[in-house]
Amino acid sequence: MEQVSPETENIDSISVTRLKGVGPRIAEHLKKIGIETIQDVLFYLPRKYEDRTRVIPIGAIRQGQSVVVEARINHAEIAFSRSGKRRRMLLCHVSDGTGSLLLRFFYFNSQQQNNLKSGEKIRCFGEVRYGPSGAEIVHPEYELLTADKEHVLEKSLTPVYSTTEGLHQMSLRKMTKNAIQYIDENEMLHEYLPAEYLQRYKLAPIADAIKFSHWPDSGVDVSVLQEARHPLQRRLIFEELLAHRLSMRLLRQSALNKTSVSLVSKGVLQDEFKAMLPFTLTQAQQSVYKTIASDLEQAYPMMRLVQGDVGSGKTVVAAMACLKAVEAGFQSVVMAPTEILATQHYQVFSEWFKCLGLNVVCLTGRLKLKEKREVLQQISDGVANVVVGTHALFQDDVVFHRLALIVVDEQHRFGVHQRLALKEKGSYKNNIPHQLIMTATPIPRSLAMTAYADLDYSVIDELPAGRSPVKTVVISESRRADVIDRVSVACAEGRQVYWVCTLIEESEALQCQAAEETLTDLTDALPGIAIGLIHGRMKPDEKEAVMAQFKKGELELLVATTVIEVGVDVPNASLMIIENAERLGLAQLHQLRGRVGRGEEQSHCLLMYKSISERAKSRLSIMRETNSGFEIARRDLDIRGPGEVLGTKQTGLMELKVADLIRDEMILDEVKLMAEEVLENYPEITRPLVRRWLGKNIKYGFVG
Repeated sequence: MEQVSPETENIDSISVTRLKGVGPRIAEHLKKIGIETIQDVLFYLPRKYEDRTRVIPIGAIRQGQSVVVEARINHAEIAFSRSGKRRRMLLCHVSDGTGSLLLRFFYFNSQQQNNLKSGEKIRCFGEVRYGPSGAEIVHPEYELLTADKEHVLEKSLTPVYSTTEGLHQMSLRKMTKNAIQYIDENEMLHEYLPAEYLQRYKLAPIADAIKFSHWPDSGVDVSVLQEARHPLQRRLIFEELLAHRLSMRLLRQSALNKTSVSLVSKGVLQDEFKAMLPFTLTQAQQSVYKTIASDLEQAYPMMRLVQGDVGSGKTVVAAMACLKAVEAGFQSVVMAPTEILATQHYQVFSEWFKCLGLNVVCLTGRLKLKEKREVLQQISDGVANVVVGTHALFQDDVVFHRLALIVVDEQHRFGVHQRLALKEKGSYKNNIPHQLIMTATPIPRSLAMTAYADLDYSVIDELPAGRSPVKTVVISESRRADVIDRVSVACAEGRQVYWVCTLIEESEALQCQAAEETLTDLTDALPGIAIGLIHGRMKPDEKEAVMAQFKKGELELLVATTVIEVGVDVPNASLMIIENAERLGLAQLHQLRGRVGRGEEQSHCLLMYKSISERAKSRLSIMRETNSGFEIARRDLDIRGPGEVLGTKQTGLMELKVADLIRDEMILDEVKLMAEEVLENYPEITRPLVRRWLGKNIKYGFVG
């Protein structure tokens, strides 16, 4: 189709009700799955395909195949299941000369029962499975073959769409055919990509790719389509990844059009700070800080994501960035997702900065009214040089004096709107704060290139000297006594231990040992060992008191829920037991394991399981095989998908229609190159492309 200017009328503004058969009621159902325009219909792509173009002899069918068969009905009967409810079933026995097949109906009416009688010829479609009587299909789609009517097979493969209540596959297929007919008649599916790009990257026209993806030719191998290996699918994959990258680059451009304070300083505070540290910064820490310092001296906002595996020393780098802002005469904010982490940051920053004469304050939801007023006053007056806090920083009564730097720790745990609110709150003389975003969640390259394209990206890829990788063991709950003996030995040798439970209260359904019961059991089994308990239902003061005891060494064993997942730093803790580890995902297991291995002592992590599925077994094996956060993240992305890995599944972020970041990683470099060329040479097609693929999610982003 000839390239058309995006300014002309487009299907992205034409209501789906323009299509035949789509009235207000159907339109409401379609809206639930994001379909409001004709363009939405075209880009709502099938999740799989069925081959209904040929009849398969019964003797050739295999378990798990979805097939069309034609056969004669031998006899039909009503039977009852052998289960306690004795469900009524219609069983239809058919054969075609090559074999026999059972059609099983749990839901049927009298008309169906009368029609499916001995001697009739039937064509049916469904998935083959093997039951007690051999091959069978449960609830097949079917039609009776009669001499007075022509019964033609499908000419193309049949698409199967994700659907919702009130929408059926037949309706979606009919609507898609009508939409394709509409664009054919009106020539309204615009080709946004210039001809030179189509030729250079060997990309098919968009209209051909869309038509094929909905109704592939009958000769195409279904497995090729399922694996998205067809050239016409590649066109859609390429454009979708391009649209996602462009959306993030638009966010980046928007930020670069704004101004920030240039934080130029001589580095006196940083030099004093480094001199008093009991360790030397790693080369990776020094390199990343040098980049951050350069960013902070620009007159436009820094937007940098720093990724470092657990224990790599991100906090020290963040502290030096804060010192640069303070020395330039401005305030810094460090925002943490939990009160435990915020309190720990406050304690660490206060200890580090008191020798430098700086004032660090902490703002969390647990402060009493008088304390909160005092902290708010110090923030608004500028007496507070560094402010550490939780979501309490977003409250209306928080007013900053001269905020120039925001550090967001574990960024994926904050909502987009929360981060935007803090940025706007920190606006100073029309300048917005610089932003340093930190995460210990390793990010695969493919995800970073797509979801974080609006951010500059640095990696602290080196652990401090003297740290050994944590040794991980997978062990059955049946060996609990051996695990308790190991805890006893570790405590006797002067080391500290975490025992992590996944629930606070007993739950028979999930068969999880409650943390409170575990405390009782371990107290009985380990007399003389000082044991503490921490969980999310405790009051903040109680949690802080327990953590303080553990950090001081007054507690030898800490029984905890996953509230200790992020930020807890006790170098003497060198053994962790994670109970019911099969219930946790890779990212959470990796974060928890990162609480040990922070000192020079060899550390161990025991993953204890009760009952285990194949998928859970695979996860635990990955943890045993590698300590590399990047390798764990890559496999996690493969298992769960980008929406869940980013913690944004409910927001629509990175819900890809046809692309797959693992499978399609090899074309990301080409996509990145084209995106920069489009922004420079064809900026007018950027927003229409993004609208086509992201629709109402166009404004998503991490820092806005």
